[in-house]
Order: sequence, then structure tokens, then C-alpha cells
Amino acid sequence: MSSAPFVVVVYAAASVVLVGLGVRGLVARPNLLSKVIALNVTGSGVFLLLVALARRRPDAPDPVVHALVLTGIVVAVSMTAMAVALVRRLHRDTGQTRLPHEEQRP
Repeated sequence: MSSAPFVVVVYAAASVVLVGLGVRGLVARPNLLSKVIALNVTGSGVFLLLVALARRRPDAPDPVVHALVLTGIVVAVSMTAMAVALVRRLHRDTGQTRLPHEEQRP
């Protein structure tokens, strides 16, 4: 008996936890750098779920999904670099790492 279905369930559960933590960080954290990290955690959870679901056959996983995940990782790294550069510029220009409308909340 193969343990592949058990591994898929474990990966899927871990991906749900990662997505949940990432969404919570996006909503709860006012700091923009924390939001960028939370977005990366959410993306990692989605990538993990895609890799877990790519195993349709017991002998070999679907290579197309793996190629899509690899491309997504490259896009996520470039998005992170751009977002960090924007946060640094905002900090340089205003001295804040929060958006102006978020400072009115208690």
C-alpha cells in the first residue's frame, strides 16, 4: 500500500495553514513590510497545494504543474523585490512604513 495519499493530505493541510496565516497577516498587520512577508507566506501555501495536487498518478507527478509553480516562485521573488523597494521609498519620503489611511485606526 502506498503512502502517497497520506502525504498529499499532509501537504494540503500544511498549505491551508500557510494560507490562513498569510491572510491573517495581511489583514491584521499595519506594517507594509509585514504585509509583504504575509503575502509571500500565502503564495508559498498556494505553491505547496499545487505541488501536492500534481500527484495524480502514483508513478510520476504532473510536470506541467511543477513548471507553473517554478514560474510562480520566480514571479513571487521579483514581486517581493519590487514591494520592498516601494516600502523603502515610502519610508525614505515620509518616514513611515504604514499607509496614511491606516494611521487613523486605534
